[in-house]
Amino acid sequence: MVSPVPPQHVVFATAGTSGDLHPFLGLALAVAARGVRTTVMVNAIHAPQVERAGLDCVALGTVDAFMAVVRDPGVWRNRRGFGLLWRGAREGLNEALAHLLALPADEATTLVAHPLALPHAAIARAHRPRLRVVAAYLAPSNLRTVHDPLTLGPLAVPTWLPHAARRALWRLIDARLIDPAALPSLDEDRRAHGLPPVAHFIEHLHASAQTSVALFPPWFGAARPDWPRPMVHGSFVLHDPGSAEALPEPVRAFLGAGAPPVVFTAGTGQVHAADLFAAALEATRRAGRRALLLTPERAQVPARLPADALWHGYVPLATLLPHVAAIVHHGGIGTVAEALRAGTPQLVVPWAYDQFDNGACVRALGAGHVSTFARRWPHRLVPALQALLADDAVRERCRVIAKGFEGEGEAARLRAVVDEILAPGGA
Repeated sequence: MVSPVPPQHVVFATAGTSGDLHPFLGLALAVAARGVRTTVMVNAIHAPQVERAGLDCVALGTVDAFMAVVRDPGVWRNRRGFGLLWRGAREGLNEALAHLLALPADEATTLVAHPLALPHAAIARAHRPRLRVVAAYLAPSNLRTVHDPLTLGPLAVPTWLPHAARRALWRLIDARLIDPAALPSLDEDRRAHGLPPVAHFIEHLHASAQTSVALFPPWFGAARPDWPRPMVHGSFVLHDPGSAEALPEPVRAFLGAGAPPVVFTAGTGQVHAADLFAAALEATRRAGRRALLLTPERAQVPARLPADALWHGYVPLATLLPHVAAIVHHGGIGTVAEALRAGTPQLVVPWAYDQFDNGACVRALGAGHVSTFARRWPHRLVPALQALLADDAVRERCRVIAKGFEGEGEAARLRAVVDEILAPGGA
């Protein structure tokens, strides 16, 4: 038996939008700072960000394939979205698998994997038993549970519902939505490597790593008894490559020309939010506020904007949020975390995936409000924004939470995550 040794090489397998990438980039830089060879596997659209960070990069898939998924409105629908994501990611996941299998056989390697990359990490480990796989979970709802609090899409599961009924709900979701979308192609990939099919996608995913790290703090999402073990509970990895840069001149001038505005963003991967941005202008007009609209897709924003509104493609939130009154957003975990750090009141308008649960966590913390159906009925944004701006308790709670980021606890939890990644393994 080979004794466990510290990794000579740490490989990060990522998936998703820039908001998903940034925590992995932050971790990769922390690992590289300890003198360990570090590689980031990322969709080709994000490769320039990795290269600018000075890290070795393996570009996966194509920009066109990534954008085809982003531009499909079905990706934001609960019944179709996961299947579209999985099919869109599959080519890149198989390229990542090929890269892992081509690494020197005697190299002690640790793979830090986004949840979507875990099934193909399991294939790699079948051929490379010394490969150590670390699952990195960005948000609480990435981890299945039957314990409270439990949110299934827009549904908050009642606390009185017994665990047996909750397990039945999960089995129904597996049978109707998850397994039919993912298992045929995953099993095809496994057969190509001489491996048997798997029974259930999510169960297999959670069983594919030797250890796990939670990239959110326990005060945001407490550990549940049925989460994978072992697990190191870390904190938010707040890394934005542009955060050290000055505010763009148009944004700086706009901020200086009046009262702090309300920021509206639907995330870097959202191209179907035109109705929401139009409603944002009406909501801020009726609230007597100014609006700053952030989206890379200018076509989502009305062609003519009033004098008290500005569009910009992208501004690092770490730089921007200290200057604004509130932020209205989709509930992506990176946006949630940046607003918590800045002490900025949040109105979460979730679309899909983890966004509903992230919004529920924000509300439970007292750091903001949630308007679950404003995406479908944008007129609901008007009273929702007015209620948030009038909530003194939220502003005070945001101030207290932001103060907590200054303590040693968050940094210590992140060091523990890096320590776990660099722990000996691969026996």
